[in-house]
Amino acid sequence: MRKDLPLMIVLGLLAAPRAVLHDLGLIHEGTGLNALLVFVPLLIWVVVAVTRSRSPVRLLLGAGAVYGLCLAVVHNALWHVETTVPEPLARTAATVSSLATGLAAGAICGGLAWLLTRRRSTPTAP
Repeated sequence: MRKDLPLMIVLGLLAAPRAVLHDLGLIHEGTGLNALLVFVPLLIWVVVAVTRSRSPVRLLLGAGAVYGLCLAVVHNALWHVETTVPEPLARTAATVSSLATGLAAGAICGGLAWLLTRRRSTPTAP
């Protein structure tokens, strides 16, 4: 685990710029740039996990946790939402949602990486 920690952190941080740019209103959903900032980091996650890790699921769950923490910090730091519920409750919900989003991204990418490594290491029939 300790050996993979720096890689988990780097991969998690790789996906964070989109949250900052989106929360600042500099990019918008549905644009090509937004799509690149969503999918390219996740593709990099999978490629790195397949090529550099013995445990791609663990690596990418860790990266997802780092990404979720980044989302939570960014969303709370750049908070500008009017809500009908008390702000502390809304911030708590945003934090939980951010963590869940990061973990889900890590789990999905980790599962994909695991399938790719499994397929790669399975001998082909003659």
